[in-house]
Amino acid sequence: MRRLEALILLLFSGALAGPAAWAAHKAAPDSLPKQRVQDLHYGDVLFRFYSGDTWGALTALEAYEHWQRMPHNEADAELLAGSLYLTLGMHNEAGRRFASLLTDKVPAVIRNRAWFYLAKVWYARGYFDRSEESLSHISGELAPELEAERQHLLVNVLMRQQRFDEAAARLAHWQGPPDWMAYARFNLGVALVRQNRLAEADPVLTQVGTMDTPGSEMAALRDKANLALGYAWLQANNPTAARAALERVRLSGPYSTRALLGMGWAEAALGRYREALTPWTELHGRNLLDAAVQESYLAVPYAYGKLNANAQAAEFYESAIKSFDNEAQQIDTAVTRIGEGHLTDDLLGTDPQADQQGWFWQLKQLPDAPQSRYLYSLLADNDFQEGLKNYRDLGYLAGTLKGWDDSMDAFRAMIDTRERAQAERLPRADALLASNAPAKLLAARAAVDSRLTAIETGADVAALGTAEERTQWAKVRALETALAEATGMDADEQQTDREKLRLMKGVLYWKLDSQFKERSYAERRELRALDALLNEAQNRWVRVQRARSSVPTNTGDFEARIAALAARIAQLKDRLAQSAQQQNQYLEQLASNALLEQKDRLAAYEVQARFALADIYDRASAPPPAPAPAPASPAAPADNGAMPQ
Repeated sequence: MRRLEALILLLFSGALAGPAAWAAHKAAPDSLPKQRVQDLHYGDVLFRFYSGDTWGALTALEAYEHWQRMPHNEADAELLAGSLYLTLGMHNEAGRRFASLLTDKVPAVIRNRAWFYLAKVWYARGYFDRSEESLSHISGELAPELEAERQHLLVNVLMRQQRFDEAAARLAHWQGPPDWMAYARFNLGVALVRQNRLAEADPVLTQVGTMDTPGSEMAALRDKANLALGYAWLQANNPTAARAALERVRLSGPYSTRALLGMGWAEAALGRYREALTPWTELHGRNLLDAAVQESYLAVPYAYGKLNANAQAAEFYESAIKSFDNEAQQIDTAVTRIGEGHLTDDLLGTDPQADQQGWFWQLKQLPDAPQSRYLYSLLADNDFQEGLKNYRDLGYLAGTLKGWDDSMDAFRAMIDTRERAQAERLPRADALLASNAPAKLLAARAAVDSRLTAIETGADVAALGTAEERTQWAKVRALETALAEATGMDADEQQTDREKLRLMKGVLYWKLDSQFKERSYAERRELRALDALLNEAQNRWVRVQRARSSVPTNTGDFEARIAALAARIAQLKDRLAQSAQQQNQYLEQLASNALLEQKDRLAAYEVQARFALADIYDRASAPPPAPAPAPASPAAPADNGAMPQ
């Protein structure tokens, strides 16, 4: 899975370069050139992707594609969409997009890797024909670290389709790394066994079963090969060969219980029931949930019966019946719990990554629930894991749709608020628009300009003075008028007042005149600033006029779009709820069937134990046979190998 995550990043790095750039890239054909992101909306998608919001990135990408907001990065966005669909487990859509984009224009190394990882995903999902089709798109060989895995995947695909001859022919002439060769030999041996060619399968599986194992993975594969070979020889009625293979299985490995069971049956087939008790007794003390352990509960008393140790056999049969009955009752409790609808809640409620969407998620820990102890084998089943992923994704989508539905309510509230604000402000806006304020402001500005021009032309220095200076100038002019109209005053005194007034007027005029040009320039500068403000006011006035005519239409369009989206979301929620219910029922059915199969197996074992126990009691209560006549000559008693009772 980590390699698949690397593929997504690889494909995404390729999404920075469109097909045209790939075709033009000659210097390094095995790598993709970087290309500048030209569309802002595509950059938003990339930001979401790198932030880990896979679903948000895909949603935004699809929306921007619908509104044609990424014209320059359209092909790049399409490839990124394919990789995101693949990440989320939507393989049909991902395969469709890859098929249209991964053409000869894409570098061969990138194209081959994409098809290879897509084939792995198809295989994991159980679409073996599509997996084979994806592998057929690969041209030449992959990199050494992937070519062996590719061959192994193709062989598994062929075997899954019951095409064992083709699988055997492909593996017979292939050489690769030691670990992958071990897997290849194991698959070849299994293919030969399934074709009833055990003589040919024996050396192949023996080679795997006797190899040196540098790690736990290869050790498990070695055990599995020995187990497969041992049971194949048991079915072929060759217990000696089966015993030799099963002896090589580790007692602490994952296949130890089945190996111990097979070893016991091999010894029993050879008539060595005392020796068969050794592995069966060891198995008898292990977890009863294991099918091999359950069978050992019958095998141990069976061996004692063959050894004529009927008391021990009866005791073990009674213990087995009691254990099977207790286990069946616990299975009934677990099935009832599942039937009450608690399975998915129990499984996902305790998982810390249950809200993580995408194909990479797996349930790794079972909850503390009555049915959990019976579901470990089911958890390893691919169908159950895939079904649980689908249910988890449906839950994630349901939460997403709920969020979108809440957003629709928020959008409706926004439109209502907008309409109320429009109803409140529209009369004022209409009154303002009817006032023709810009024209009045322009007229006032023209009057100010004319007045300033007249002041500058007439050198009216007092007009640009400060308020205090203009007041003083007005007083001087009033005093001049008063002195000119004064009568009855002494001529000398009047002349003295005129001189004082002339002096004051001269000082004030000098002050006003010295600052006249500076003040005139400042007024002109303020007038230019006023022109800029008036121009901005006119522009805003035009925008207000346009908004006045367009806002009601936009509101209606928004309402229609929100209503359509809300209806669509409601339909999707209904469909999603139905799908989630069906998926939940499917998972419950899988779990219930698995538990009921275990219960049926326990019931069958219990019936066998009861019949065997009844047979022992019948034989014990039957009258002893008549003694045989004494032989002509005495003979030593034969040792029948009976166990002391």
